[in-house]
Amino acid sequence: MADFDAQIRESQEQVAAAQSKISEITSRIEAARSKLDEGINIDVENATLEDVHAHTELMNANIADLIMGLDDVTAGFSKDFDEMRNKTGMETFIGIFSKAKADSMRQERIRGASVDEKVQDLISKSDVIVKLLEGQLAELNVQKEKVSVNLSETLDDRELTVGELETLRAEILDMDPKIIELENKISVEQDAAARTKLETELAELNSRYNEMVQEEQVKLAKSQTLERYIETGKTWIDSLQNQAATQMVLINKLQTDTKQRVVLYDALTKSLKTAQQQD
Repeated sequence: MADFDAQIRESQEQVAAAQSKISEITSRIEAARSKLDEGINIDVENATLEDVHAHTELMNANIADLIMGLDDVTAGFSKDFDEMRNKTGMETFIGIFSKAKADSMRQERIRGASVDEKVQDLISKSDVIVKLLEGQLAELNVQKEKVSVNLSETLDDRELTVGELETLRAEILDMDPKIIELENKISVEQDAAARTKLETELAELNSRYNEMVQEEQVKLAKSQTLERYIETGKTWIDSLQNQAATQMVLINKLQTDTKQRVVLYDALTKSLKTAQQQD
């Protein structure tokens, strides 16, 4: 664990970079919806999402290496205690002549092992990783809340847009027979003045019809864009939830491991004392 501090710094940099990338995507999703009314479409490319996923996987892999390092140190505790529980060759040899001297040498060796300090250092390292993970988890939850609010508003916006589109289509459909009726009247009208009036009405009706068809295309495009934003929002929320779940699993493992390490340390300490008493 000599390079623990270096690994922690690397993990902190990766977490900071991940939070920046995650925040950027959330901001783009929010900007996309706010700019839509201005006729500006902003796409959140899949490549951007994949880049975040790749980065977070690297970050989690590095943190997992740190956790495994702590596990390796913990596994070495039993071996260390076994060595302390048993006398060295020199202590055994000295014991032939002076048991008190041999015991004194052993006690000095145990004190020099700084077991308490090693355990506290291990717990301290575990706490550093937990805080790093908790910071990332908090940021993920903040971003997830932002995207959830945005998604809810986008769903409402699309529902309204679809309703307006359906109403518009019904009105367009309703105009078709009126146009046909006017065209038929014009075809049989003999009076010039009456015919001119009918043609004026038809021109106005056609103009309105064309405007509504154009508006229909605009509404349709907006509906399709909103649908795309909705799918992106759902995908991003799923991603944030999965990332949060990973952080929670790692946090739970570290916290559980810390408790188990304390239990293990207590058990090994008692075992060492028992061995000393038996001697």
